[in-house]
Amino acid sequence: MTSAFALDWFRELLWRAVLTASPPILAVVVVGLIVAIIQATTSVNDQAVAFGPKGLAAVVALSVSGPWVIKQLSEFTILAFSALSRVGP
Repeated sequence: MTSAFALDWFRELLWRAVLTASPPILAVVVVGLIVAIIQATTSVNDQAVAFGPKGLAAVVALSVSGPWVIKQLSEFTILAFSALSRVGP
């Protein structure tokens, strides 16, 4: 195993991590921005108000994108195990 091969796998690992984490993070950011705008216009500055919609957005995003996330992770796992079987003498 060369260092270039290991770096390629590490790059692929980081890319899959970004891809699989992005749906709930983007949903929470969008909902947080909307809630912040509403709070600014109504002068309600309670942090607990934003927690509920953000949590609900994360759950909805994970339930909607769950099959795609599982597919991405299982594809990477299969590729990693198949590459691992080729390492060695």
